[in-house]
Amino acid sequence: MKILFVCTGNICRSPMAEGILRNKFGNAGIKVETDSCGFESFHVGDNPDKRAQAVCGKYGIDISRHVARLFRKQDFDDFDRIYVMDSSHYYSVSRMARSAGDMTKVDYLLNIIYPGKNLPVDDPWYHDLQAFERTYKQLDAACDSLIEMTGPGKEDTK
Repeated sequence: MKILFVCTGNICRSPMAEGILRNKFGNAGIKVETDSCGFESFHVGDNPDKRAQAVCGKYGIDISRHVARLFRKQDFDDFDRIYVMDSSHYYSVSRMARSAGDMTKVDYLLNIIYPGKNLPVDDPWYHDLQAFERTYKQLDAACDSLIEMTGPGKEDTK
């Protein structure tokens, strides 16, 4: 299975989610590919926000080598699941969809925990380290649920 996370600049929420999930899948021995991207071109080529790196590092997850990139139409072909962090990302992804089939891969990340609620993952960008910690906890809980959904024997081996 291949999973993509999408946020605004690809320097906070989505690389944190990517790192958390990659770590959890690795620890569980599940073969899954993860990636992340965004829609704001200002950060293309940047590494994750230092606060995101610090919070992930606190939990033994190194996201420092991630390089921000933009979402592209090809991502619909390259990934089995595309998880967005909020409604603006959902809208942006839907505008790039080539068909209704593309959108069957897309969902709000927190719908894994709260089905059909379309709740946003808190954006910590304009806040302090505690906000990044809260966002980490939201992402961690969603990733735990993803592990349960795709545990041994359930993963797609494409």
